[in-house]
Amino acid sequence: MIATAPIETWTIAAGAILGVLIRPWNLPEALWAVLGAAAMLACSLISTHEAIAAVGAGLDVYLFLTGMMLLAELARREGLFAFTAALATRAARGSAARLFTLIYAVGILVTVFLSNDATAVVLTPAVYAATRDAGAPPLPYLFVCAFIANAASFVLPISNPANLVVYGSTLPPLAVWLPRFALASAAAIAATWAALRLAQRRTLRAPLTTAPPLPRLGAGGRVAAAAIAATAVLLALCSALSRPLGLPTCAAGALAWIAILLVRRSPPWDALRSVSWSVLPLVGALFVLVRAIEASGALQPLAQWINRGARADSAGFASLCAVLTAYAANALNNLPLGLIVARLLHHAHASPRFEGALLIGVDLGPNLSVTGSLATLLWLLALRREGVQIGGWRFLRLGLWVMPLTLAAALGGYLLAN
Repeated sequence: MIATAPIETWTIAAGAILGVLIRPWNLPEALWAVLGAAAMLACSLISTHEAIAAVGAGLDVYLFLTGMMLLAELARREGLFAFTAALATRAARGSAARLFTLIYAVGILVTVFLSNDATAVVLTPAVYAATRDAGAPPLPYLFVCAFIANAASFVLPISNPANLVVYGSTLPPLAVWLPRFALASAAAIAATWAALRLAQRRTLRAPLTTAPPLPRLGAGGRVAAAAIAATAVLLALCSALSRPLGLPTCAAGALAWIAILLVRRSPPWDALRSVSWSVLPLVGALFVLVRAIEASGALQPLAQWINRGARADSAGFASLCAVLTAYAANALNNLPLGLIVARLLHHAHASPRFEGALLIGVDLGPNLSVTGSLATLLWLLALRREGVQIGGWRFLRLGLWVMPLTLAAALGGYLLAN
């Protein structure tokens, strides 16, 4: 391991993460992360061997993301999400409050079985189009897409890539995961709904003015729905058997695309270009940045502090660390923070209860600000493509109300069950 200077390492890492968050000159997020990783190598803050090992350690995450992005893009192109959003709008029967709850329920399902990134990227534009056609102000429903993407992201291991990052090869099987996080997930989902519903109560009093037509769901949409359902079953089975989730997810996405090609008899190149492939080098570069931080020795004092506190396995210390983690996610973004938490937990030999508390902080903390998670950043990009601009301060004012309440509810449920 190369002897490194923590100040240089933190400076480069902070610059790279800042570039990812604010995208100077509108350059892609992945470019800033890759430049940061390259700077670590150029300054000899990490060896080439360690960098390659760091990238290779994320193989299961890359495969998982690839499969989920293929399934999400397939569902978008075949109109499955547009159909679902329009169906919810018609089922609301003129009630804005009922539509709010229906879209919230759809967001839960998408997040749980397709990941929070799918909710941000694919459900958001569908909800915008459906609410616009119904004559409803879209903002309350768009906020639903952003907040439920994080609130429901620890129902299953597959609901958030950060879950795979934090646990890595020690990801608990489904039979362990569900009882560990079921009560906390229910509390987070219920508290988020109540907080959002209360915050948007005035807007939701006005009735919907029109009932949008229900689009036809063609053969491709039915194939996409069947593929998503089959993938959910497959991943539940793999999780129950403690098998890695990446390869099955990637295979399911690839097979779904092949099925669509057989139905449509058309080349896939245009469709595949719509997938956000830049997410993969972004995640790989973040792995390198975190490995360089670890190599600098900067995590050792934190690991020692956590190790001392975690030995007592106290609910108070676990809650404190979870709250600190939640707020740190908004300064660092929860994906790189998840990598750091994983390394800290590895060094600290913390209990499963303590690990779970920190995971809740990693997953729920991003509901404070737009910088908190990759899903929220993707949500902002999806809105910009629709011509909708939501400032960071407006999101923060809502997040300051929603996130602390839901974090407290989730931690209370978690510690009660564990």
